[in-house]
Amino acid sequence: MRNLNLANKLTIFRIFLVPVFLVALPYNTYLAAGIFILASITDSLDGHIARSRNMITDFGKFMDPLADKILTSAAYISLVGLGKVPAWVVVIIIAREFAITGFRTLAVSAGVTIAASPLGKIKTITQLVALILLLLNNFPFIYTGIPVDIIMLYVSLFFTVLSGVDYLYKNRKILTANMD
Repeated sequence: MRNLNLANKLTIFRIFLVPVFLVALPYNTYLAAGIFILASITDSLDGHIARSRNMITDFGKFMDPLADKILTSAAYISLVGLGKVPAWVVVIIIAREFAITGFRTLAVSAGVTIAASPLGKIKTITQLVALILLLLNNFPFIYTGIPVDIIMLYVSLFFTVLSGVDYLYKNRKILTANMD
């Protein structure tokens, strides 16, 4: 751990927070939401630090997106277990994450790096907002009677599917070149 830069230490910290989040969730969803928010902040922070201080490493390129997927997958799966989210929605979201991660790995093996697209960033933001609202039991919108948490879940599902199709379509040459 001593040889890791600050950005990579934050990524490792985010992964460490996942089991802490999972332990807290059945007992106190607000505490779990706080842990999830802290972990989400480290995602933005480690990327900013890595870019601004020229600390981008192969470890970070691999582990940062993996840490994100571990965190969001753990949250989604846990919310299914708590009966707050339909399993089919989570299966689609996680399947997209696996598919795009596999596709990016395929692209790297072909010497191509696929950067995050604007739709991918919107996907991430809508997923985080949906997860936080679901963890907070739709607070503060619960007082309005509007299920903003569930609305955001389906908005995030839409952008998850759309961004996945966008990645595949824009980079279809990589996919077809590797099918031979």
